[in-house]
Amino acid sequence: MPEEREPRMCGIIGLHLKNPSLRPRLGELLTQMLEAMTTRGPDSAGIAVYADHHPAPAGNELGNEQSQEQELRYSLRSDELIDWDLLAKRIAAETGHDVRVEPLAADSAVVGSAAGEASFLAAVHRIAPHVSVPGYGRAMVVVKDVGAPAAICARYGIPGWGGYQGIGHTRMATESAVTTAHSHPFAPAADLALVHNGSFSNYATIRRQLARKGTHCDTDNDSEVAARLIASRMAEGADLEDGLRTVLKEMDGFFTLLVTTRTQFAVVRDSFACKPAVIAETADYVAMASEYHALAGLPGVTDARVFEPMPEEIHLWSR
Repeated sequence: MPEEREPRMCGIIGLHLKNPSLRPRLGELLTQMLEAMTTRGPDSAGIAVYADHHPAPAGNELGNEQSQEQELRYSLRSDELIDWDLLAKRIAAETGHDVRVEPLAADSAVVGSAAGEASFLAAVHRIAPHVSVPGYGRAMVVVKDVGAPAAICARYGIPGWGGYQGIGHTRMATESAVTTAHSHPFAPAADLALVHNGSFSNYATIRRQLARKGTHCDTDNDSEVAARLIASRMAEGADLEDGLRTVLKEMDGFFTLLVTTRTQFAVVRDSFACKPAVIAETADYVAMASEYHALAGLPGVTDARVFEPMPEEIHLWSR
């Protein structure tokens, strides 16, 4: 089976809010941006949302502020029918820590636990190997699915979510089957997420180098390799900007990357800047998309500073 390189036409979007008054509208705004990218990726979509509290509507909380600060929240997904409450009880028994569960849909849930990251992930793998973990962190929730972006957002109620930043991706599969596993964002470490438009030519070489250091990929997707390379550098003590410079230095190809952490929002393009990217910045937010029409409905965008990032130019904003 040939290894997959990410399709050349995908859509990426992101929104980093500076004005707290816009936070209740984050999911609504991300949804309209993601829907605008449907023509660039009608097969599957994903979204990562960051919030100081869980982004579900009021009344659907994972716990109080103190317990949430201590917990990591794991976005779980199963392609098989599953009893999320039962799974949570089994994980709690395995790890020795209370587990809070909030189903998002029949196949997805957010689970909060103060257990150690390695302990929790190992427990999920032992108890339910068919359950995947699209992402986790103290602030981030990740949803990925196949189908049209609008349908996915509606299914998980994303228009009702609040938060302070989010990124999304629409995918057009050209070289492999449409699967949730291959969908973006890729989130290889706590509160770290990456979406990518383009392709890397030497990703297999970089993947082997990472494997020799003990970092393994879950898919054959070239975008995952970039995400894990950044995570590996940050685990060594580098900051996000250094991680992005490592991608620029070590990975060959044509790409636009949008990468987020709990506190940062960053955009970078390759040395030729072949893949489209446009940024709009106002006093209230920073927004990024593959095409301007995904930004056109944002409040105050007509007064924004709108520009295209230059080649190898890293743009980074922090909370």
